[in-house]
Amino acid sequence: MNLVCDIGNTHIALGFFKKKRLVLKTKLETPKAAQFETFLKNTLSSKNIASPRIRAGIICSVVPALNKKIKNALSALTDKPVYLLGKDLTVPIKNLYAKPGQVGQDRLICAYMASLLYGAPAITVDLGTAITFDLVSENREYLGGVILPGLHLSLAALHQNTALLPGIKLEHPETIIGRDTRQSMLSGITFGFGSLIDGLADKLKKRLGAKTKVIACGGDALFIKPYCKKIDYFAPDLILIGLSKLLNDKLCG
Repeated sequence: MNLVCDIGNTHIALGFFKKKRLVLKTKLETPKAAQFETFLKNTLSSKNIASPRIRAGIICSVVPALNKKIKNALSALTDKPVYLLGKDLTVPIKNLYAKPGQVGQDRLICAYMASLLYGAPAITVDLGTAITFDLVSENREYLGGVILPGLHLSLAALHQNTALLPGIKLEHPETIIGRDTRQSMLSGITFGFGSLIDGLADKLKKRLGAKTKVIACGGDALFIKPYCKKIDYFAPDLILIGLSKLLNDKLCG
């Protein structure tokens, strides 16, 4: 069994894979990272997963300050290797970013896995704390992309940076025309970002060609689905699947 870990700004996601199949997914809020070791042990205990069944582990992180802590916790669990993406393993895609080291490993693994599963050229839309568009050329090269604030971050910013707009939970609005402040905010976030994603997808596809596939992934991919018309595939677990693929390749190579 492979154990994969995606350390994001909002959540730390764990995925357990048997061969190529994701059999268990769970997550911990990133601000609670101090509890990760207990969280991990409780997860294994509640699901009756014995440490010897874990073949190896891999971590993708956009929070460098947590890398050592999380890797140590995973390493203490098993005597099998635990790899940190970008340090111990690299994503096998040609990186054409002006400064390749600036690209997050999460963006590279999304782009790489999307091109493998859905073909190239491809555009991934990763909906997490931030929303990132990442482009893969017909030759399976990473070209770069677009970064903008995510749904939850944008909703929080409306409250934190205004005097009267309330702090609210992200939910589906009743209709596009808000009849009160809360519904108006929800409409703006959902329909607004749906239109933004569709518009950017159209503009970027013109750069890559009509055959380009657009793949949405990340924690809010399925939430935004009703508001988007230009997404070809929804694969919320694309990063976890990609991490397991790299780990299998390493162990079998």
